[in-house]
Amino acid sequence: MSERVAALEGQASREKPAMVSQKAKILVCEDNVALSGVVCFNLVRAGFQVTNVSNGRLALEALQKDTFDLVLSDQQMPMMTGIQLCEHIRQLPAQRRTPFILLTAKCMEIDAAKLQETLGISKALPKPFSPSELINCIEETLAANCRP
Repeated sequence: MSERVAALEGQASREKPAMVSQKAKILVCEDNVALSGVVCFNLVRAGFQVTNVSNGRLALEALQKDTFDLVLSDQQMPMMTGIQLCEHIRQLPAQRRTPFILLTAKCMEIDAAKLQETLGISKALPKPFSPSELINCIEETLAANCRP
């Protein structure tokens, strides 16, 4: 095996650790159209199945029609915040344990540890974030959720 082939195989294994992302279904709830487009593009490129909605009410409708492996939600949205969305999700029996990542520009203003304890929020990811940072966060969250 050539060094180049070995290097490429090593890179591929780092990009998708244990193939956790392979066909995982993610619900993205983001009201900023530009950010939503970037997030969804990168998630699809990473191998995820993505459903995109622009507010919490549409997210709840999607969750009542389908199940998801992870919910990724903005915190500051019209009609319903990301935290309020998570509170509603935790009341749905089929979604009670669904991993939830909160995207927020106000990470310093929320108590992530308390949200993790009370609502089971997996992570509060501060904005701005890089696509690779987001993918890594999702991969880690999904991997942790798969452990017995």
